[in-house]
Amino acid sequence: MIPPKPTPRPDRVSLWRYLQLFRRDILSAQPARLYHAWMAEFRTPFFRSYMVNDPALIARVLTERPVDFPKSLRIAEGLRPLLGNSVFLTNGDAWKRQRRIIDPAFEGGRLRETFPAMWAAGLATVARLTPGTHEIEEHTSHAAADVIFRTLFSLPIEDAVAQATFHEFRAYQRSQPILNLAAFLPLPAWFPRFHRPRTLKSARRIRALITQLTATRADQIAAGQAPDDLATKIMTTADPLTGETFSTAEMVDQVAIFFLAGHETSASALAWALYLLATHPEAQARVAQEAASLPDSPDFAALSRLKFTRDCFREALRLYPPVPMMVRETTQPETLRDRTAPKGAQIVLSPWHLQRHDRIWTNPDGFDPDRWGRAENRACARDAFIPFSAGPRVCTGAGFAMVEGPLLLALILRAFHLAPAAGKVPVPVAHLTVRAQDGIHLQLTRR
Repeated sequence: MIPPKPTPRPDRVSLWRYLQLFRRDILSAQPARLYHAWMAEFRTPFFRSYMVNDPALIARVLTERPVDFPKSLRIAEGLRPLLGNSVFLTNGDAWKRQRRIIDPAFEGGRLRETFPAMWAAGLATVARLTPGTHEIEEHTSHAAADVIFRTLFSLPIEDAVAQATFHEFRAYQRSQPILNLAAFLPLPAWFPRFHRPRTLKSARRIRALITQLTATRADQIAAGQAPDDLATKIMTTADPLTGETFSTAEMVDQVAIFFLAGHETSASALAWALYLLATHPEAQARVAQEAASLPDSPDFAALSRLKFTRDCFREALRLYPPVPMMVRETTQPETLRDRTAPKGAQIVLSPWHLQRHDRIWTNPDGFDPDRWGRAENRACARDAFIPFSAGPRVCTGAGFAMVEGPLLLALILRAFHLAPAAGKVPVPVAHLTVRAQDGIHLQLTRR
């Protein structure tokens, strides 16, 4: 069974129609030729945009010359009310300072330390699930939020503040398009940004709840009573160049992106992975067999037994990358293949199209976890698989996600057999992340 993908738009539509489609869903707003083209140019009255699928150009932008291609401030317009000046939106020296403080919290040794909290969240997820038909995205959102709260603040999702934050994030995700209309217009700083009122309301509530959590942790640190978790590690890590730590206000910005990146993206990837296994029984049986070998208590070394499970999760990230597009901006004129991009041009990197590109991947729309073990796919995996971006701006939590995803997948499959709900084929759409238009409905039975 070929996994579903959205129906692309016709090759030519008016700018107004394109903006309408883009605001509704960034994936179906794109023409089918982008799954084959190495590059495509889009012109608007205010700027030029280039979607790049050429692995050599992607390497230039992300890895070889990232300073010359900073994150586009146009994209920041839609996310600023929630994320402030978080590491996801900043550039230059501000971004470097933030990464110097954040990165040590996600080093390999810390993953081992956070593993018991991930394990506990996985067992709690299994305990919440029951036989029957479920909209599984709701459960994966709950699970991913539980992982974030347990690893970041040592709080289970049942905590009152954690629960309130989780529900506000769900409301924000449903109301926030991936791009704000202001991204397409040359607006002065004082001009309104066309945010939906409910989006602004959710953002304010989320930041108030995060401020409460962060201020409480600051008091615990001052009293010498803080748990040794990710929040404490980040809040007590000093910039090695300046000796400064994050202020409470700065930490609120960073926690907001940890929740958005760690909760939204993980929930999306896990839901699609479960759907893919539900529709591919042979692969599901292999994952269940690996999962049956897991011990009853947390054992970080046991992850090595989940090789095929990890490949299934990786294949889900290939087919349904949670962040479908990333945008950089030129700081000077650039030659892109046979065209000259002016300063200020938008360079769109699309994991969604790159990872389904029919000139790069064999069976690009098929679910084939075994491809990751075949020698002929090594170049694809190296050059055309960027669900976490690449280069200096690679997602800080990439290693975290590649532990969390396979672990939760295995714990769920150890307990339940999955089948797709009759008559319910999910259609992927992109809001903040790639989700299903009407949810992902699965039938669960106990093993």
